[in-house]
Amino acid sequence: MRKESLVLVVVDIQEKLLPSIYNADEVVANSNKAMRLCDIFGIPVILTEQYPKGLGKTVDGVTEVFNSLSVDKYKVEKMTFSCAKEPSFTDILSQEHKKGRLDVVLAGIEAHICVYQTAMDLKDLGYKVYLLYDATGSRKKENHTVIMDHLRSEGVKVIPTETFIFQILERAGTEEFKRMLPYLK
Repeated sequence: MRKESLVLVVVDIQEKLLPSIYNADEVVANSNKAMRLCDIFGIPVILTEQYPKGLGKTVDGVTEVFNSLSVDKYKVEKMTFSCAKEPSFTDILSQEHKKGRLDVVLAGIEAHICVYQTAMDLKDLGYKVYLLYDATGSRKKENHTVIMDHLRSEGVKVIPTETFIFQILERAGTEEFKRMLPYLK
């Protein structure tokens, strides 16, 4: 995993979806940590919303972090479950691909629907896909567990958010490490 080749996608952490997610607080906290890390290292972030007219906007806590980012950031409204089937999303990803960003890190909800379909479609398009399992969630814990196992078997790299963070940081004592440290406590 190289920071120069990554794009982070935060999928559908919305007002009407989040309250029914079994690990909602963890999903928000870890998605925010991932976005903050991306900001420090210049990794672009794409935030998606599934039919916001019906499901509401992205929750305030995630929106605040997203809006504070100084890195390239994009917001995509979609009707497709898979982000990779939404033309505006694929246009953005194509632009980033031309800059050498060939790997996608996924967070968000629901793990067994939109996140799963996005991961599989991105993999089919030739991207290496990493999924932050503790920054994803479903209404039922069983759905989350089963889909993580399935994604692993399909070649998606399923990892904890801290693994992602420390892989990108590479070492302690750097300016980037010091900037990220408050979010790791």
